[in-house]
Amino acid sequence: MSQSWINHDMSFLGGKRLRRVRQAEWSRAMVRETELLPRDLIWPLFVIEGQNEKTAVRTMPGVERLSIDLLVEAARAARDAGIPALALFPNTPDHLRSIDAEEAYNPNNLMCRALDAIKSAVPEIGLIADVALDEYSANGQDGLVRDGEILNDETVTAMIKSALVQARAGADIIAPSDMMDGRVAAIRAALDAEGFERVQIMSYAAKYASCFYGPFREAVGSGSRLTGDKRTYQMDFANSDEALREIEQDLIEGADSIMIKPGLPYLDIIRRAKDAFNVPIYAYQVSGEYAMIEMAGAAGAINRDAAVLESLWAFKRAGANGILTYFALEMARKLGR
Repeated sequence: MSQSWINHDMSFLGGKRLRRVRQAEWSRAMVRETELLPRDLIWPLFVIEGQNEKTAVRTMPGVERLSIDLLVEAARAARDAGIPALALFPNTPDHLRSIDAEEAYNPNNLMCRALDAIKSAVPEIGLIADVALDEYSANGQDGLVRDGEILNDETVTAMIKSALVQARAGADIIAPSDMMDGRVAAIRAALDAEGFERVQIMSYAAKYASCFYGPFREAVGSGSRLTGDKRTYQMDFANSDEALREIEQDLIEGADSIMIKPGLPYLDIIRRAKDAFNVPIYAYQVSGEYAMIEMAGAAGAINRDAAVLESLWAFKRAGANGILTYFALEMARKLGR
């Protein structure tokens, strides 16, 4: 074989030079298969008691817990940037946490007051209310505990009451994140019976028992008090077929959309779910993922801004309709409408 053939005869390509469409930005834009827009982003926010109060989350550089008045300002900023919805998570004061987590269904709790304030001031933005007991319990578990066992049905009863006070306060979407069996059907029935047929359910249908939740647990104040672990109800990260069964069950029970959590380590689950069900799917770029990008960027190990963008695009490429991300406001402003 002559050297000249190696250097010049490319006939074996049959005219297929795939690089041609990548030579210019305008051409790359024409053939781009997925879009990333502000409307694809949901901003998770942490709420605390007080007035004009904000506290940093130590393990999440750049993220702060906000009092309700500042939360309203954040909602206005999100609306102006084109973000369609916020996901709220309360840091309940210690003296209101209990073994039975009754504060979860107090109609005047921190979450309900935040929902009401934002809905009154910024009615155009959607509000997603987390429904689980870890933000109200004394032991950091998502469910009620007796003799070391997580009680499924008793937890669901408490969650129904929590979902109803949140709907009355202005929640547009109820998002059960607990992974108890049967909670979607029970919450749907209760919402409908109380006249909240228009309130959606976004089910955390495939929520894995993950180490990536650590900074979030610090942010809501549940990590330091967590007794035991959550492996008896959150999913085993070795399994993917099981995720499809969980998703199918929640859809049968009435979920309007489903959540997969964490995000980047579970892109395969997003893709399988999209292919199997073709329903609205949301991914949560969780606190540990956020922290890794921020800290690696600060250390000079990666280009922080490029990593944020690439990670968000990965969710869309995998099939997610939207992404819960702490980068939402920054990225919405960069992406523009």
